[in-house]
Amino acid sequence: MADFGGTDLDSFRAEVKAWLAENYPAELRASKTASDPEAQWGGRAFAGSQDPQIVWMRRVAARGWTAPTWPTEFGGGGLTAEQARVLDSELSAGRYRSPLASFGLWMLGPVLLEYASEAQKREHLPKIIAGDVRWCQGYSEPGAGSDLASLATRCEDGGDHWLINGQKIWTSYANKADWCFCLVRTDTSKKHEGVSFVLIDMRTPGVETRPIKLISGESPFCETFFTDVKIPKDNLVGRINGGWEIAKRLLQYERQNISGGFASGEGGAGGAAGDLAEIAKSYVGVDETGALADPDLRTRITQNRIDLKAFYLTLSRVAAESRASNGPSAATSIIKYAAATLAQQRSELMVETLGHQGLGWEGDDFTTFEKMVTRGWLRSKGNSIEGGTSEINVNVVSKRVLGLPDPK
Repeated sequence: MADFGGTDLDSFRAEVKAWLAENYPAELRASKTASDPEAQWGGRAFAGSQDPQIVWMRRVAARGWTAPTWPTEFGGGGLTAEQARVLDSELSAGRYRSPLASFGLWMLGPVLLEYASEAQKREHLPKIIAGDVRWCQGYSEPGAGSDLASLATRCEDGGDHWLINGQKIWTSYANKADWCFCLVRTDTSKKHEGVSFVLIDMRTPGVETRPIKLISGESPFCETFFTDVKIPKDNLVGRINGGWEIAKRLLQYERQNISGGFASGEGGAGGAAGDLAEIAKSYVGVDETGALADPDLRTRITQNRIDLKAFYLTLSRVAAESRASNGPSAATSIIKYAAATLAQQRSELMVETLGHQGLGWEGDDFTTFEKMVTRGWLRSKGNSIEGGTSEINVNVVSKRVLGLPDPK
């Protein structure tokens, strides 16, 4: 690729636009069902696969554009923040599928760049960028949710290995993941200062996952059990008992990246996707001017749309500031809180818009879309819990953003 030096963005945009058009698989352009839905996550299950989504992923990864601003020495794109925004805008403008959905990209990779050893970076970052490995997150436990630092999963020194015993819960896609980035307790005499950050191959003997069926009928989360799991000493990231600092940093990346998905409705988090105003017209009807017949509902849908627009503008600004300062700030808690609230409001409006058709669960009396709306509304209840509860995020904002004192 030509060296644009971050100055000739018009030339860079032209190259990106031409490359995307030339390399996007025709099957993906022709049909939304041309690919296995799981293929976007990559991983060992798709090694050698010729699924069109995997073909797309490999082509983009070869340019380093799955991680456009990461260093080229690890397989990243080495782009400037301005060039990365150009790439994002062309992907959106051309309605191209995201080449890779990855907790490795969104959460683990950034903290590995900041905290991992050189050997760990060279081992894991290229595989994350290429989509060769699918990651899951081992944070919450049955007795450690909002108070994450009270986690009890033990990690003991076994001489030439670490020995892990314990349980995690709400582990997203653990049953489909290849590796897990995990918080463990290496010192029982301290709370925050007794936590370490380790990487676990999910094929290791003693690792067991059990999907949890949610009220929406889906099972994206799992219980994960570790019974005498032995991992190499090299799988400890950072220093022993220094994992809490890494954990907090990773949560900032998580909150920043899941916010956009919440409000847009991706993955069912914000209810069924689509133009809410147009959907409302088809179910509620229009008045003589062509406007939505219910003025109160019209007002609330309009307000939600305005709030979403303001949210996305703010999200873009925060993302730009994050790139400029080499990482997100505590302000991500504001974004995550707002995203969860807006997603839940949108889901409620969607169900209200459909009337009694928004109560469908199964049967021929309801369309597939209407059933998705119901499930999306139920799924949205978790938006204010995952990635840090709304209550915890408000506390972070009050202390670390506004600098307010603890209540007496």
